[in-house]
Parts: sequence; structure tokens; C-alpha cells
Amino acid sequence: MVSVTEEDLQNKSKGELIKLAGQLRDRRNELNQKASKRASKRDDLNAKTREKVDEAQEHREKRDELNEQVQEHKKLRNELNAEANKLFEQVEDRKSDLELDEGKDLEQLKKEIEELEFKQQTEVLSTEDERELIEKIEAKRDEYQSRKGKLEQSDDLEELVEEAEEVRAEASTHHEKVTELADSAQQHHNKMIEAYREADDIRDDADEMHESFVEAQEAADQHHEDFVRVQKRLRELDKKEEKERKSEKAKEREEAKAEAEEIYQQFKEGETLDTEDLMKLQKTGLL
Repeated sequence: MVSVTEEDLQNKSKGELIKLAGQLRDRRNELNQKASKRASKRDDLNAKTREKVDEAQEHREKRDELNEQVQEHKKLRNELNAEANKLFEQVEDRKSDLELDEGKDLEQLKKEIEELEFKQQTEVLSTEDERELIEKIEAKRDEYQSRKGKLEQSDDLEELVEEAEEVRAEASTHHEKVTELADSAQQHHNKMIEAYREADDIRDDADEMHESFVEAQEAADQHHEDFVRVQKRLRELDKKEEKERKSEKAKEREEAKAEAEEIYQQFKEGETLDTEDLMKLQKTGLL
């Protein structure tokens, strides 16, 4: 760093001050170049910061858009699950009404009836035993016919079950979509966080570069101010020298005039003048 004190301005010679002014000018220009480069670098970093912020904002908007879709599919999923639950409740109620969950199926009842009839035909039974056996067979046949009738009434139950399963399947489709969209939204959220982090890092670098720019610019300004001070002092010295030159010339003119007047007086008194004396009279306008 080139510096100048008030003592330097007052005590240094004109030549020394001219040299100092050159040093200040050169250092000022060098610092201005540094400041310009640092400002350009700072501006580049600020532009990159804005790019990262814009990138983060794009991810934020995409995330929010996906989350809205997630909520829409969640709503549809929940509505469909509620509808499926109601349908399955209707199925269970219908089964309960038909008592299809209780007792044996038709094939089992038919097999039991055949076994009882075979026993009746092949075994020798007492009158009492045969009567009991016939009653069992009749009871089984009645149960068979009753259950068969209920099953014939349950055709619409199968349609209800099919409808409930279709609604549940549609709800599952929306649930899969919820999972898919939520995963995608999370990815955009993570990318948003990363972009904001990178923007913060770049912004920190830009702030440091700005501080470096200010430092160089302030130093350049200080060198310029010192350069102006030296230039001002040089102009003062020039004026002083000019004033001294004018004063010296005025003094010389006064001395020449006084000498010429003396020569002129001698001329009037009849003294002979040489060529040099005549030229002095002509120069002062006395001849």
C-alpha cells in the first residue's frame, strides 16, 4: 500500500511528489482492477445463487402439486374404502340373514342322508331303532331342502360380494397412487432442501467476495484521494513557482528600467552612448 502524510506533502520535493503521485495512480488503478474483478465474481455468484433458489422453488412447486394429488387420491381411497366396508357389512348381514355361515354344506348333508338310507336298507333294526332312523333321515332331508332354498336365494349375494371386491380393488389402486406420488413428492422435497443448502453456500461465498470487493474499492478510493492531494500540492507548487518567476521578471524589468533611465540621463547630459546602451534604451522605450 502506498501512503502519503501531510508531512510528505509539505516536505517532499516536487520531483519526489511527482514520483509519489505516479505510485498512487498505479496502485489505485491496480486496486480498481481488483475491485472490478471481485465485483464481477460476486455478481456471478449472486446469479448462481438466484439459479439455485429458482431451482429450489421449482422443486417446491412440484412437491406441492404432487402433495395436492396425494390428498386427492387419499380422499378417493378413503371414500372407496368406506363404501367397500359398507358393502362387506351388507354381505355379512345378508349371510347372517340366510344363515349361510351356520350348518353343513349341501354335499355334506347329501352324503349323510345317503349313509343313513344305506344303513336302513342293509341293517336289521328294531322297530324303535328303525323309527328313530327314519326320523333322522326326514330331518336331514328337511335341512337339505331348507339350505338348498336359501342358497337359491343368495345369487344376488355373489353380485354384492363382487361389487364390494371391485370397490376395494379400486381403493387399492388409489392407495398405490398415494404411495407413488408421496415418494415422488418426497424426492422433490429433498432436492428442494439440497438446492436451498447449495444456494446458502454460494450466497456465503458471494458475501465474502463482496467484502473483498469493498476492501479493494475502499483502498482504491483512499489511493485516489491521496493522489488528488498530491496533485493539488503539485499545482500549489506550480503556482508558487510561477509567482516567483513573475516576481523575478518584474524585478528584472524594474532594474532594467532604472538602468535605462540612468543611461538616458547621461545621454541628455551629452555623454556618448555605445551600442549596448542604445539597445537598453530602445528595450525600455526611452529611445
